[in-house]
Amino acid sequence: MAIQYDITHTTVYRYRTPVTFGLHRVMFRPRDSHDLRVLATDLEVSPQAYVRMIQDPHSNSVALVQPMGEATELRIVCSFTIEHVPTPLNELALEPSAELLPFAYSVQERLDLEHYLRPHHDDPDGTLIRWAHQFLHTDQPNSTREVLTRMNAHIGQSLRYVARDEEGTQTPLQTLALGSGSCRDYALLMMEAARRLGVATRFVSGYLYDAALDTGEAEPGQAVTGSGSTHAWLHAYLPGAGWIAFDPTNNLMASTQLIRVGVARDPALAAPISGSWYGDAEAYEGLEASVVVRRVSS
Repeated sequence: MAIQYDITHTTVYRYRTPVTFGLHRVMFRPRDSHDLRVLATDLEVSPQAYVRMIQDPHSNSVALVQPMGEATELRIVCSFTIEHVPTPLNELALEPSAELLPFAYSVQERLDLEHYLRPHHDDPDGTLIRWAHQFLHTDQPNSTREVLTRMNAHIGQSLRYVARDEEGTQTPLQTLALGSGSCRDYALLMMEAARRLGVATRFVSGYLYDAALDTGEAEPGQAVTGSGSTHAWLHAYLPGAGWIAFDPTNNLMASTQLIRVGVARDPALAAPISGSWYGDAEAYEGLEASVVVRRVSS
């Protein structure tokens, strides 16, 4: 049965004195697919702005927003209604050739997945590959799904979650050294580790549904971390099943609580909002961002 959500994403930049604005890229519209359908969408910008929509190289919908005139505040409010259809994990069967690690993608798949297979961050001393190998059995075959499931659970259990408002993502080695990170740091760590095991992965940005914030009652047996703001997780491409969502922050897999907006080979390419402003260097006061996800009663 399809689940319907109303989502509002509000971002406010404040300045001490009036400033002017350069072009802003806003990635807010969820990605339509067989399991997710966008029913309505709206974008409000203050001050008045010229807006046009494009698709980036990953087929993400991006709003190019050019605010007009001077202002002490830039407010961007994205709202939409979606329909999400759950796909049980047991229906996402892998091809027999991909059930065990290591496996080989077909030639055609490798051509399309090249940028998602190649590690993007250095591991000069082999720290990350050794970390990844702890999830492999040495005395029995390694189920692809089970290895990724163990890694997904281990990250949230062994590392300390720290929310960060500032831009940027820690490298996997920084996250391991600190023993902590945000959702995007967790996602990148698992992405790079899985790539070193031969699994194609991509970064996903979007929203997380938390029943406790919506109805005041958490889902049975599930407390979530990272709701109330934008969230990040990853997709792993497994032949036969396609792109499967893994959220190491909450140990979720293929969950309707995860509402995808943008995908990219690296977190830097999937920022929800990016742009520039011009004025006194000391004018910037800060950023406030919030996300409200409400489940619509059927």
